[in-house]
Amino acid sequence: MNKTAIVTGASSGIGRAICEELLDMDYEIYGIGRDFSDAGSLLDNSAFHKVELDLLDTPNLENAVREIVKGETLDLLVNCAGVAYYGLADEISSGHISEMVRTNLEIPIRLSSLLLKKLKERQGTILNIASVTANQSNPHGAAYGATKAGLLSFSRSLFDEVRKHGVKVTTILPDMTDTNLYRNADFETSKEENARLLPEDIAEAVRYILESDPHLVITEFTVRPQFHRIEKKRSVSDMI
Repeated sequence: MNKTAIVTGASSGIGRAICEELLDMDYEIYGIGRDFSDAGSLLDNSAFHKVELDLLDTPNLENAVREIVKGETLDLLVNCAGVAYYGLADEISSGHISEMVRTNLEIPIRLSSLLLKKLKERQGTILNIASVTANQSNPHGAAYGATKAGLLSFSRSLFDEVRKHGVKVTTILPDMTDTNLYRNADFETSKEENARLLPEDIAEAVRYILESDPHLVITEFTVRPQFHRIEKKRSVSDMI
């Protein structure tokens, strides 16, 4: 019997790459996302089920997830959806703070709580996609870093709660990855070779974690490029 996974942020970037890797591992996937226009070949695979909704619409999200697992087993929850806004702490709007806290921290906590009973039945796994910012100071990204630090703290505590039930909890901490996470920033990943991660790198880390010997748990997995470099985005005036 194929294993079943629920993946948030499945429509693009790291989430889409993880879904592609899980399909290659014979998972049946319920991928949650707001816009699947960039989902590519995912939608052509019969083992991938698109769940198109806004994660911040809590009643709709919880109803959809309950419907997915009704009468079904669940082996894996991947909390991958994320959003980031950058700038000085007194420049970040309250709306952006709320969006980051809800997307990056509240939703993973809600879904983990909602699905733990199902995961205990299968001695399943929760994978939380955090960030290297969870373990460091983040000037110009203090609020974003705080949400990822909160997710890491939640993951550590949750593992100690559920390990006796055979449930594994792993936090993956990627460094700068070539995705649209930085669409709201004035910087982007470097285009130089070996100076950025690709979504597929994180997906390969997911495979490594899931295929590790079941007697051990990789609780935290940091992935970084060889070189630490970013690039300032060019403005329209710069290009004229």
